[in-house]
Amino acid sequence: MAGAALRRLMAEYKQLTLNPPEGILAGPVDEENFFEWEALITGPECTCFDGGVFPALVIFPADYPLSPPKMKFTCDMFHPNVYPDGRVCISILHAPGDDPTGYESRSERWSPVQSVEKILLSVVSLLAEPNDESPANVDAAKMWRENRAEFEKRAVKLVRSTLGLPPPC
Repeated sequence: MAGAALRRLMAEYKQLTLNPPEGILAGPVDEENFFEWEALITGPECTCFDGGVFPALVIFPADYPLSPPKMKFTCDMFHPNVYPDGRVCISILHAPGDDPTGYESRSERWSPVQSVEKILLSVVSLLAEPNDESPANVDAAKMWRENRAEFEKRAVKLVRSTLGLPPPC
C-alpha cells in the first residue's frame, strides 16, 4: 500500500509545483520521505491573519489516500479550529465515514478524492472564516464570538511574529 501512497504523493507534489495555489507552498521535508511535508500558508487578504506566513507539517499515513493526513502548525497559532499544540481540526482531515458525534456529514469528512491542495485551501478558508461552533480551542472560539477586537489584536501579534517583527505598540 505504501507504494501506491508514494506514487499518489509524488503526483500531488508535481501538480503543486506546476500549478501552486496562491499563497501556499508545500512539499516533502526531505525527498527521501514523501510522507512528511512542510507547508507555508499565507494569511488570507482582508482578514486578521493577512500577511502572516504560517508554517505547518502535514504527515501522511502509509495508506494515503484511504486515510487522511494529520496537519499541525509549527508556529504559535491562536484560532478556534487549531488546538493549542498546533493540530488543525477541520472536517476534511477527519476519518471517512459517519461522524460519531453526528455533527459532520459524510461528505464533509475525508475521502480519497481529496488532495493536499484541497486540504491546504480548506485551511486558508478556515483562517478567513473560523468555525466557532465546533472549536478545538475553546478560548479562541469564545474570544472570536465575544470579543472580536481582542481576537484580531492577538492575530495581528501572531502575524508579526511569523514575520520576525516585534509586536505592535
